[in-house]
Amino acid sequence: MKSHTEYLTFNIPSRMDFLNITRQVEQAVRKSGVQEGLVLCNAMHITASVFINDDEPGLHQDYKKWLEQLAPFDPSPTRYGHNRTGEDNADAHMKRQVMGREVVVAITNGKLDFGPWEQIFYGEFDGGRSKRVLVKVIGE
Repeated sequence: MKSHTEYLTFNIPSRMDFLNITRQVEQAVRKSGVQEGLVLCNAMHITASVFINDDEPGLHQDYKKWLEQLAPFDPSPTRYGHNRTGEDNADAHMKRQVMGREVVVAITNGKLDFGPWEQIFYGEFDGGRSKRVLVKVIGE
């Protein structure tokens, strides 16, 4: 069994945005030499996400609008109890919870085994600082 680990670092300047990280994950799979196995990608910060969906700008705008309706940004301590601790990012924690922490993708014949239109994305909900994503490849 082979194992390969990489850390991707992102610093998204806007508060919320999505970044397609499929190519970086594909590169990690190639470096690993794994032909049959799995790759795990997970955000290592509680205000960021990794998810799979279509790389379509209208969908990404819909996500941003929907997430903002579910958990609006409000740095004041009146809306969110978390912000009473001196933080201002309670909304980002909730957005991450909805979008998820990680994805697992099968590797078949040395390639990510996706369905039609699937891509891997990093989701940022409290931007302006560096955050990491773990890419762990295991298999034969």
